[in-house]
Amino acid sequence: MRKSNIYTVQFRRKREGATNYRVRLKVLASNKPRLVVRKSLKNIHAAIVLYDKKGDIAKVAAHSSNLKKFGWVYDTGNLPAAYLVGFLLGKRASTQFNDAILDIGLNKSVKGSRIYAVVAGALDAGLKVPHSKEILPSKERIMGKHITDYTGLLKKDENLLKKQFGFYLKNNNDPASIIKKFEEVKNNIDKNASNK
Repeated sequence: MRKSNIYTVQFRRKREGATNYRVRLKVLASNKPRLVVRKSLKNIHAAIVLYDKKGDIAKVAAHSSNLKKFGWVYDTGNLPAAYLVGFLLGKRASTQFNDAILDIGLNKSVKGSRIYAVVAGALDAGLKVPHSKEILPSKERIMGKHITDYTGLLKKDENLLKKQFGFYLKNNNDPASIIKKFEEVKNNIDKNASNK
């Protein structure tokens, strides 16, 4: 209950629940570039962002839709795609930045999640990001082995396979081949990241 007539209105982004200013202040106090990772159901976006008084400046960015240029034909919101986005960002940023700190915004920190798959990709591309080894997803999950294993289980029932992976099958993309395609796309990014 309010006891006086003076009321301070909070910042708009705090009122909307879009920014946690207490965490943001701690991140900005490091004076380092930020590896900003944002996710939706179908996409992953990562950027190297610098602070400016007039507003943050994104210096280098990568989006999961960029993976199609390198030959990725599978879902752009899964764990292998998240790793590839981080790898692409790390390769693009390698000429300008050596290190960054992770900024996950309002996302929950979940061990082995897509956010940490992006971090694993950036680390493998040469970007230094402070992290704990335990929080990164395993190499098998990053490559999509869990998807291949699940496909093997569903091949016993044709209807379930079509229900789960119908979009892939319609476009002649076998979900069991995701590991092979992952390696191919990673090699394409390694060779051509600065060109695309």
